[in-house]
Amino acid sequence: MHLLAHLHPLQWAMALCALLAMLAGHLGPFAAYALLKPLPLLLCLALVWRRADRHGQPVATRWLLAGLALSLLGDVCLLSGQGFLAGLAAFLLAHGCYIVLFHRGLPWLPHRPALLAVLACAALVYGYLATHGLPADMRLPVAAYVLVIAGMAAQAIGRAQVLRSAGARCVAWGALSFMVSDSILAIDRFVQPLPAATVWVLGSYYLAQGLIVHGMLQVLRAPRSK
Repeated sequence: MHLLAHLHPLQWAMALCALLAMLAGHLGPFAAYALLKPLPLLLCLALVWRRADRHGQPVATRWLLAGLALSLLGDVCLLSGQGFLAGLAAFLLAHGCYIVLFHRGLPWLPHRPALLAVLACAALVYGYLATHGLPADMRLPVAAYVLVIAGMAAQAIGRAQVLRSAGARCVAWGALSFMVSDSILAIDRFVQPLPAATVWVLGSYYLAQGLIVHGMLQVLRAPRSK
């Protein structure tokens, strides 16, 4: 309830568009899904552009905007059956932006137990994919992606352990939710179709991006004009 009380109208709009995109992805038609799917990330970009301190913290804000923009590109690429690799590359670069963002002012991977736990989970997911249908030509790209998203999550969790702030914990939960979303997507695509997969993938994905943006804005928010 504390979190809900501090949401910006653009965040409520993002939540509504996310819900509509999930319903359209599950029930159709595809045209509605294609229209609605990018909207939550567009609203995230608008929120960061409006509320972040682009003058006082320009570098960090640019990394956050870059991560969101690349995620938006990945969303669009994944709308096409032929765009999976392009989408994978876009999201890999987005995670790279988030890693740099979460590293600012902190050591690389500052919490070793978090790193080991995340890598263990990532290895289990990749091992399951590799032994249950992941095509040979996709093993290297997927392995690279799994390693990068695990690094992003480990950096976010380590940041939360160092800063001990509500915003940092919010970002860490967002990073973990991103891993959950991509794990569901990969199992649905490469192992076997899952019931209501679009709902689970998009739900955890939009939650991830929303938590990352909300948590980072606790640090990057521009001061209110008097």
